[in-house]
Amino acid sequence: MSINSIDHDDMANMASKWDFTEEAENTTTQLRPGKDLKSAEARRRIEMLREIRESGLTIEEAKELGLLH
Repeated sequence: MSINSIDHDDMANMASKWDFTEEAENTTTQLRPGKDLKSAEARRRIEMLREIRESGLTIEEAKELGLLH
């Protein structure tokens, strides 16, 4: 599977749905630490996939280089 076969508009739309104000409130009150951690990991992974796509690498190449696990 190539990084170019991912629907990039869907990825971008998901990123625009994040409400950073709500996230900041949840982080300070620590109401859902497990969910916040998973959300942060997902955001980092999406950002990493964007950077890989912009570099022109495929998923397989990124895995070979150790960028993805």
